[in-house]
Amino acid sequence: MKHDTPPASMIPTMKGFSPAFAALGLDAALLTTLEALGYEEPTPIQREAIPPLLAGRDLLGRAATGTGKTAAFTLPLLQRMAHSARQQHPFALILVPTRELAIQVCEAVERYGKEYRISILAVYGGQAIRPQLLALKRGVDVVVATPGRALDHIRRKTLH
Repeated sequence: MKHDTPPASMIPTMKGFSPAFAALGLDAALLTTLEALGYEEPTPIQREAIPPLLAGRDLLGRAATGTGKTAAFTLPLLQRMAHSARQQHPFALILVPTRELAIQVCEAVERYGKEYRISILAVYGGQAIRPQLLALKRGVDVVVATPGRALDHIRRKTLH
Protein backbone atom coordinates (compact mmCIF):
# COMPACT_ATOMS: atom_id res chain seq x y z
CA MET A 1 0.00 0.00 0.00
CA LYS A 2 1.41 3.38 -0.96
CA HIS A 3 0.12 6.61 0.48
CA ASP A 4 1.45 9.75 -1.13
CA THR A 5 2.56 12.34 1.39
CA PRO A 6 3.84 15.70 0.19
CA PRO A 7 7.42 16.59 1.09
CA ALA A 8 7.74 18.09 4.57
CA SER A 9 8.84 21.41 3.05
CA MET A 10 5.43 21.78 1.35
CA ILE A 11 3.34 21.09 4.45
CA PRO A 12 2.05 23.99 6.52
CA THR A 13 3.64 23.58 9.92
CA MET A 14 2.10 24.15 13.31
CA LYS A 15 4.66 25.82 15.51
CA GLY A 16 6.61 23.27 17.53
CA PHE A 17 5.11 20.22 15.84
CA SER A 18 6.82 17.70 13.62
CA PRO A 19 5.77 18.50 10.05
CA ALA A 20 6.11 14.82 9.15
CA PHE A 21 3.56 13.76 11.79
CA ALA A 22 1.32 16.77 11.00
CA ALA A 23 1.31 15.70 7.34
CA LEU A 24 -0.30 12.41 8.34
CA GLY A 25 -3.42 14.27 9.49
CA LEU A 26 -2.97 13.97 13.25
CA ASP A 27 -4.63 16.65 15.36
CA ALA A 28 -2.89 19.12 17.66
CA ALA A 29 -3.52 17.10 20.83
CA LEU A 30 -1.70 14.08 19.42
CA LEU A 31 1.07 16.22 17.95
CA THR A 32 1.57 17.80 21.38
CA THR A 33 1.82 14.35 22.96
CA LEU A 34 4.23 13.08 20.32
CA GLU A 35 6.41 16.14 20.79
CA ALA A 36 6.44 15.63 24.57
CA LEU A 37 7.41 11.99 24.05
CA GLY A 38 10.29 13.01 21.79
CA TYR A 39 8.90 11.64 18.52
CA GLU A 40 10.38 13.46 15.53
CA GLU A 41 9.69 11.35 12.44
CA PRO A 42 7.10 8.65 11.76
CA THR A 43 8.39 5.17 11.04
CA PRO A 44 7.49 3.48 7.74
CA ILE A 45 4.58 1.54 9.30
CA GLN A 46 3.25 4.76 10.84
CA ARG A 47 3.53 6.67 7.53
CA GLU A 48 1.67 3.92 5.70
CA ALA A 49 -0.96 3.06 8.33
CA ILE A 50 -2.05 6.33 9.94
CA PRO A 51 -3.73 8.08 6.94
CA PRO A 52 -5.98 5.17 5.90
CA LEU A 53 -6.88 4.41 9.53
CA LEU A 54 -7.80 8.06 10.11
CA ALA A 55 -10.05 7.75 7.05
CA GLY A 56 -11.81 4.80 8.68
CA ARG A 57 -10.44 2.18 6.33
CA ASP A 58 -9.45 -1.32 7.41
CA LEU A 59 -5.79 -2.13 7.32
CA LEU A 60 -3.63 -5.20 7.58
CA GLY A 61 -0.09 -4.18 8.39
CA ARG A 62 3.06 -6.06 9.24
CA ALA A 63 6.32 -4.74 10.63
CA ALA A 64 9.18 -5.92 12.79
CA THR A 65 9.23 -5.60 16.56
CA GLY A 66 10.09 -2.11 17.76
CA THR A 67 9.04 -0.28 14.60
CA GLY A 68 6.10 1.65 16.04
CA LYS A 69 3.13 -0.57 15.25
CA THR A 70 1.33 0.34 18.48
CA ALA A 71 1.49 4.06 17.68
CA ALA A 72 0.50 3.30 14.07
CA PHE A 73 -2.89 1.90 15.09
CA THR A 74 -3.38 3.72 18.41
CA LEU A 75 -2.96 7.32 17.23
CA PRO A 76 -5.75 7.10 14.60
CA LEU A 77 -7.96 5.20 17.06
CA LEU A 78 -7.55 7.95 19.67
CA GLN A 79 -8.21 10.73 17.19
CA ARG A 80 -11.33 9.06 15.79
CA MET A 81 -12.56 8.38 19.32
CA ALA A 82 -11.97 12.00 20.37
CA HIS A 83 -14.12 13.20 17.47
CA SER A 84 -16.95 10.73 18.16
CA ALA A 85 -19.82 10.93 20.62
CA ARG A 86 -19.15 9.25 23.98
CA GLN A 87 -20.48 5.69 24.01
CA GLN A 88 -21.94 3.49 26.71
CA HIS A 89 -19.76 0.60 25.58
CA PRO A 90 -16.03 0.64 24.79
CA PHE A 91 -15.12 2.47 21.60
CA ALA A 92 -12.34 0.00 20.86
CA LEU A 93 -11.23 -3.51 21.72
CA ILE A 94 -7.56 -4.25 21.12
CA LEU A 95 -6.73 -7.97 21.15
CA VAL A 96 -3.22 -9.05 22.05
CA PRO A 97 -1.80 -12.56 22.52
CA THR A 98 -0.26 -12.26 25.99
CA ARG A 99 -0.83 -10.57 29.33
CA GLU A 100 2.58 -8.86 29.07
CA LEU A 101 1.61 -7.34 25.74
CA ALA A 102 -1.80 -6.32 27.14
CA ILE A 103 -0.06 -4.36 29.88
CA GLN A 104 2.46 -2.85 27.45
CA VAL A 105 -0.21 -1.78 24.93
CA CYS A 106 -2.43 -0.41 27.70
CA GLU A 107 0.45 1.74 28.96
CA ALA A 108 1.15 2.97 25.42
CA VAL A 109 -2.51 3.90 24.85
CA GLU A 110 -2.45 5.81 28.15
CA ARG A 111 0.70 7.70 27.09
CA TYR A 112 -0.61 8.57 23.63
CA GLY A 113 -4.10 9.41 24.90
CA LYS A 114 -3.20 11.57 27.89
CA GLU A 115 -4.48 14.77 26.19
CA TYR A 116 -7.89 13.11 25.69
CA ARG A 117 -8.45 11.92 29.26
CA ILE A 118 -9.72 8.52 28.20
CA SER A 119 -10.24 5.44 30.33
CA ILE A 120 -8.38 2.27 29.38
CA LEU A 121 -8.66 -1.20 30.86
CA ALA A 122 -6.35 -4.18 30.40
CA VAL A 123 -8.16 -7.50 30.79
CA TYR A 124 -6.29 -10.77 30.86
CA GLY A 125 -6.30 -14.06 32.70
CA GLY A 126 -4.34 -14.60 35.86
CA GLN A 127 -5.87 -11.62 37.63
CA ALA A 128 -9.13 -11.28 39.52
CA ILE A 129 -12.10 -10.75 37.24
CA ARG A 130 -14.20 -8.75 39.72
CA PRO A 131 -12.25 -5.46 39.32
CA GLN A 132 -12.56 -5.90 35.54
CA LEU A 133 -16.32 -6.42 35.85
CA LEU A 134 -16.67 -3.28 37.97
CA ALA A 135 -14.56 -1.19 35.58
CA LEU A 136 -16.55 -2.38 32.57
CA LYS A 137 -19.80 -1.61 34.38
CA ARG A 138 -18.58 1.95 35.15
CA GLY A 139 -17.56 2.32 31.53
CA VAL A 140 -14.24 2.44 29.73
CA ASP A 141 -13.24 3.85 26.36
CA VAL A 142 -10.64 1.27 25.31
CA VAL A 143 -10.23 -2.36 26.36
CA VAL A 144 -6.92 -4.14 25.73
CA ALA A 145 -7.51 -7.86 26.16
CA THR A 146 -6.15 -11.32 25.64
CA PRO A 147 -8.52 -13.49 23.57
CA GLY A 148 -9.49 -15.87 26.39
CA ARG A 149 -10.45 -13.14 28.85
CA ALA A 150 -12.20 -11.13 26.11
CA LEU A 151 -14.33 -14.19 25.29
CA ASP A 152 -15.06 -14.67 28.99
CA HIS A 153 -16.38 -11.10 29.23
CA ILE A 154 -18.35 -11.45 26.00
CA ARG A 155 -20.01 -14.62 27.33
CA ARG A 156 -20.85 -12.78 30.58
CA LYS A 157 -22.23 -9.93 28.45
CA THR A 158 -19.93 -7.47 30.21
CA LEU A 159 -18.05 -6.63 27.00
CA HIS A 160 -20.07 -5.62 23.95
